[in-house]
Amino acid sequence: EVRIVDGELFVNDKPQEKVGDVQYCYTIRTSSPLSAYAVENMGITELSGNGSSYFTPLTESMVEQLLKMDNVISVSRFTAEDEAFPHSEGYNWTADNFGPLWIPKKGETIELNAQTWPLYERVIDVYEDNDVEVRDGAYYINGEKSDRYTFKMDYYWMMGDNRHKSADSRYWGFVPEDHIVGRPMFVWLSVEKDNAWGKGHIRWNRIGLSNFE
Repeated sequence: EVRIVDGELFVNDKPQEKVGDVQYCYTIRTSSPLSAYAVENMGITELSGNGSSYFTPLTESMVEQLLKMDNVISVSRFTAEDEAFPHSEGYNWTADNFGPLWIPKKGETIELNAQTWPLYERVIDVYEDNDVEVRDGAYYINGEKSDRYTFKMDYYWMMGDNRHKSADSRYWGFVPEDHIVGRPMFVWLSVEKDNAWGKGHIRWNRIGLSNFE
């Protein structure tokens, strides 16, 4: 079961262990513009602003560095309010406040009702290849009236480490086991988004990293 509270992830009611490179978006307020040297030295690669207010993804260590700077007044974390999975009127979940949501598992059975249907309809219909219909408040699977469903596959929940700029399971839901074709082994190349291939903009400190757990 996954749940997100104010941007913090919980799995089976336990908070996620600290991950140093997780990024959230922040608003930075300053008394004078941030220097290009300071921005580059901290590893900030996406920055928009007008000299007194900026918006950018930051890691926890970047926030700590910014708060030590004399011209930084405040660093405030952004709260995502955009609508998230399952995009249903019955669920007002957002990317930063989400769930709890149970992840389907092969052989497990759920009751079909107004609460579970928006969450698992796509799994039953598309990923597990059934014909589904809702008629007069009842659920029909392959023409048979059903009040329960048993899953045929295991499913996974994917979340990006750039929490406010990742199009992940918070928006499109579950990933079936037959959609997973491999796993990352190491970072082969890492470049800054806005200056890809430019001199000095390959992020050498990330190449070869393999801590994907």
